[in-house]
Amino acid sequence: MDVIYYNGRRFYVFEEVYKPAEDTFLLADNMVIRPSEKVLDLGTGCGILAVLSALMGGEVTATDVNPFAERNLRMNSELHSVADRIIFKLGDLFEPVKGEKFDVILFNPPYLPVKEDNIPLGMAWSGGSSGRTLLDRFLSDLDRYLLRRAYMVQSSLSKPEETYRIIEESGLEYVVLDRASFFYEKIEVLEIRV
Repeated sequence: MDVIYYNGRRFYVFEEVYKPAEDTFLLADNMVIRPSEKVLDLGTGCGILAVLSALMGGEVTATDVNPFAERNLRMNSELHSVADRIIFKLGDLFEPVKGEKFDVILFNPPYLPVKEDNIPLGMAWSGGSSGRTLLDRFLSDLDRYLLRRAYMVQSSLSKPEETYRIIEESGLEYVVLDRASFFYEKIEVLEIRV
């Protein structure tokens, strides 16, 4: 088990769960959660974004396809005394929350273009051959679940212009809140509004 720190807060990360990195921290730096807002954290992993959302006063539903994520989230939510503000649902993207709507949706998708993946945790960072497999599915369903705003991360490696086009065609608006450059890519945080 690994330990990471964000703004002085400790989080445990199981071996079987995606370890938060710069993309997660950039999203955390830019998300705004108001007290009592209904928040959906898609692909929660260790639960860092769900816990931070609950600490800001949000009522959080966290989902993940990885069954280890539930135990990891529970450990971190208990560590930060917000377990009563977070519900976990196992499943793929919006499938576990069909028919529900959320004030805020958080998504740090797997976005790296990967052709073949034999790594057990590969689905945590592999976005398919184009880097857009889950991203496009998320964007196509977003307007059915979103009441106010969504925050998501995307990479320069996964055709950001395509994301902008899909958002605009769905009748939603977006703004790029922040960008960061790393040795092989640039990542950005988008805020998408109804």
